[in-house]
Amino acid sequence: MSQSKIDPTTLAVLAGRMEQIADEMDATLFRAAFNPIIAEAHDASHGIYHAQSGDTLIQGKSGLPIFVGVMALGVKAVIEKAKKDDDLADGDIFIFNDAHIGGTHLSDMRLIQPYYYNEELFCFLASVGHWHDVGGAVPGNYNPAATDVFQEAVVIPPVRLARAGKLNQDIIDILMRNTRLPQSAQGDLNGQLSALDLGVQRMDELLNEYGAVTVKNALVALSDSAESLMRSEIEALPNGRWEAEDFLDNDGIVDEPLAIKVALEISNDELTIDFAGTAMQCAGPVNIALPTTLATAYVALKHLFPNLPANAGVMRPVNVLVPEGSILSAEFPAPTGGYTETILRMIDTIFCAAAQASQTLSVANAYGTINALCIAGKRDNGKPWVMFSFYGGGHGANCDGDGLNHGNAPISTATIPPMEILEAAYPVMFRQWALRPDSAGAGKFQGGMGAIYEIEVLEDNGAEAFLFGERGKFPPQGIAGGSTAALNRCHYENDGQWHSPPMVSKMRQVTLKQGEAVRLETPGGGGFGKASERDPDSIATDVHAGLISEDYADSVYGTLWRKSKHD
Repeated sequence: MSQSKIDPTTLAVLAGRMEQIADEMDATLFRAAFNPIIAEAHDASHGIYHAQSGDTLIQGKSGLPIFVGVMALGVKAVIEKAKKDDDLADGDIFIFNDAHIGGTHLSDMRLIQPYYYNEELFCFLASVGHWHDVGGAVPGNYNPAATDVFQEAVVIPPVRLARAGKLNQDIIDILMRNTRLPQSAQGDLNGQLSALDLGVQRMDELLNEYGAVTVKNALVALSDSAESLMRSEIEALPNGRWEAEDFLDNDGIVDEPLAIKVALEISNDELTIDFAGTAMQCAGPVNIALPTTLATAYVALKHLFPNLPANAGVMRPVNVLVPEGSILSAEFPAPTGGYTETILRMIDTIFCAAAQASQTLSVANAYGTINALCIAGKRDNGKPWVMFSFYGGGHGANCDGDGLNHGNAPISTATIPPMEILEAAYPVMFRQWALRPDSAGAGKFQGGMGAIYEIEVLEDNGAEAFLFGERGKFPPQGIAGGSTAALNRCHYENDGQWHSPPMVSKMRQVTLKQGEAVRLETPGGGGFGKASERDPDSIATDVHAGLISEDYADSVYGTLWRKSKHD
């Protein structure tokens, strides 16, 4: 472990200042972005990265953690390209979305800029945001039938968007020609460029005030501290090996389940996360590339140990083993559009294995799918509209209490776009946006409730709907004796009748006429502890509030519920 001399007060101040830089970059993009997925849902992130290794040094509190973790490998790819080209310069900006190089899926556009101070490379600044549409076969890019990346979106390897401070308009022209929504894409790009500009300005101010040597020592000390804290957290747990397994419904092509298996092994102050036994690379877009897998392991650990600082030092005592050829180490050009579903299942299995080591360490499974729904059509003037959004569900219960009702997925700090924003931007109406009764897993502490969304198309020209979801066959798991939650359900309306997609949680190119709708019923969270230990008053309160029905209370809580009715 390296050592650097810096007093604790200065270290704390600099840590806060640098985190604030990333936070300000997040806020700049959120305010400037054109599409609601960034502006409202905050599906974006910014960070500061090591000049030589690309390791994460600082991340903001508002952005998506999975983005920051993956970005480190994206920065490494840029470093390798710059070494090969031997012409990295101050003012260069690289842009790419290639998930196999250092991304997540092709909707997530990454901008990476070397930051120079006194003509010396000091670090890299990075911005990532989920663009509304990047071409491909399906509006919004969530194509559940894709069998390679070329059917998902335009693939951009790391290329220079700017060289020595001058933007390359040719690259911008290519990007804008390959999107259904060029105005939105241009606005999001400008927002990311503004965020990078702000990052450069704030880094200049910081280094002018404290000096490059002091700030560099602080970054080293923060990484060393993160490693030390991680080792302490691991060492406090018992030595041993704990395994868990769960499944994806299907890959969107073949209707067969795909296993995600993990083993956590603790040896003193070191942790091994082994995904041996996980399904092999598949035809459909639930594959993920190795950089995404490594970043997901980091996100899961940050959930288990929330007091850890956010930088690469956390991963020094952790060894992640990923089988070659598996869906967690897919090779180009395997499709990766549905990466969110796979990383959610990874986190679920890690939580279930961790709960065996310590019931106070983990929470039960959250709802486990973002239900990426895209409804798209053309307005009367012929211009396309694309409403892409993700949707919430219940969070898992824990040793201290019930799970959160209707939250967002635990892979991020993003928010669910408000229906008022979606209705204002697109020709749709939400018939229903409500909690889903009886959707949570029972237990001493009950999981959170899922949600019901029913979305009607208002445009005369109709629309097409595409859904990429999960948890239609394998429900969110409880821990410590807690029960599973409800399954995910999707229905669509045609000619007065409701239908379910053949792949259960995935559908493509469903035609909706004016006045027809899509309905999502999302899972709740898993329960914690035995249902027989639940407080009867809590059961009565949930029934009175309409969160659970009397029939549900009778079936899962039995005598406890009947006792509360008679008291």
